[in-house]
Amino acid sequence: MARAHRVAAVATVVVVAYLLTLYNFLSVPLVDAQIAEQILAVLPWWLLVSFGSYSLWSIGKGLFTLRETPEAYQELLKEITEAKNDLRTKGVTVD
Repeated sequence: MARAHRVAAVATVVVVAYLLTLYNFLSVPLVDAQIAEQILAVLPWWLLVSFGSYSLWSIGKGLFTLRETPEAYQELLKEITEAKNDLRTKGVTVD
């Protein structure tokens, strides 16, 4: 649970800092106020799209490199065979 608490604490600090900056209680150093307002308005969407892109990339990489780990590949094939055999015993046609 300690890791979840750390993540929650960091997320809370980041969200509070973002909101304080968005509502002009804090200023962004070395950036003009108008430019900062334009960037801060779209920052949550940019983070959401970036997270989605990273998630899709990591899933794709995992699928692409599955055959590079023979143990996981063999285990997956074994589970598929077991599932097919289980369905056949219940009268479902597979293949």
